[in-house]
Amino acid sequence: MINLFLYCRAGYEKDCAAEIQERAAELNIGGFVKTNRNDGYVIFQCFQAGDADLLAEQLELDSLIFTRQMFAANELLKDLPEGDRVTPIVEALAKVHRAGELRVETPDTNEAKELSTFCRKFTVPLRQALKRSGALLEKENPKRPIIHVCFVGPGTAYVGYSLSHNSSPYFMGIPRLKMASDAPSRSTLKLDEAFIHFIPKSEQEQRLRSGMNSVDLGACPGGWTYQLVRRGMFVAAVDNGPMAQNLMDTGQVRHYQADGFRFEPPKKNIYWLVCDMVEKPSRVAELMEAWAINGWFKEAIFNLKLPMKSRYKEVSTILATMKEVLRENGIDDFHLACKHLYHDRDEVTVHLWLRPGVGFNFG
Repeated sequence: MINLFLYCRAGYEKDCAAEIQERAAELNIGGFVKTNRNDGYVIFQCFQAGDADLLAEQLELDSLIFTRQMFAANELLKDLPEGDRVTPIVEALAKVHRAGELRVETPDTNEAKELSTFCRKFTVPLRQALKRSGALLEKENPKRPIIHVCFVGPGTAYVGYSLSHNSSPYFMGIPRLKMASDAPSRSTLKLDEAFIHFIPKSEQEQRLRSGMNSVDLGACPGGWTYQLVRRGMFVAAVDNGPMAQNLMDTGQVRHYQADGFRFEPPKKNIYWLVCDMVEKPSRVAELMEAWAINGWFKEAIFNLKLPMKSRYKEVSTILATMKEVLRENGIDDFHLACKHLYHDRDEVTVHLWLRPGVGFNFG
């Protein structure tokens, strides 16, 4: 296929485009970007047919900061006839065989969402036709490729596939999380999504277990503390502002009225450090570096508030600097990942895991 289709948050197309251009070049794959502001997606058109298939296989989705989902796609299908939109789509997928799932989607924009009802109804006849053609298996198979049909307008769609091991498990790459009625703020969903994204389900019982000690810097009113408490952890909540009383009533939270940039944990048996402070991203990164160098945590999740311009460049620079600083201070064994999550706005979420895979006895 010739195109790589990338979903992103509307308004972040330039950042998604800058990233895919750089990452494709690292794989020696040439091409150019096609996108418009607030489309909610980016097209990377390769110079050579088949290169999009290579990108879909070799470029790890989780390594892309501003991309929620991606799939290799054919040229845009335009003016699909109202009487029969199925046939041209099936023909465009002639080289796809025995896929395990079909997703009929739209970009995450208000305009595109108007097509969501049509997409749901259209999925049934399209699925039947794809099964008859052999492009889709009779029963869903999570180990087989996923067919994507993304309607970007009425009668206009990109069609293609993603590989199941390098694809988001969610439609359009968006997890649907429910806001708990007793959570102090909607920011709680950011940490909930971060845990789901960065910690494999098979490892959550071990790495997010009850009884762990944690620190929440800039905790007020407790949106992130809420996610730690609901998983049975004990939390040192650091903020000069007030904490939600229902969290304090659990007996799992100790509130330190202090500046998060000056706070030092009285006990050094912290497993999780989380931080969602409204501050310059470089300053937050330096704080995380200091905690890591002091050995005050095992895993950290923190947000970096984004500038208005050159967001991909600044985030990339900060992450590169963090890696350099950690290595200069003798920390060579770590995992650093970053993602613009669905519940993030003008920020990205970073996960830092020190000595991944090494046992950790902190309670």
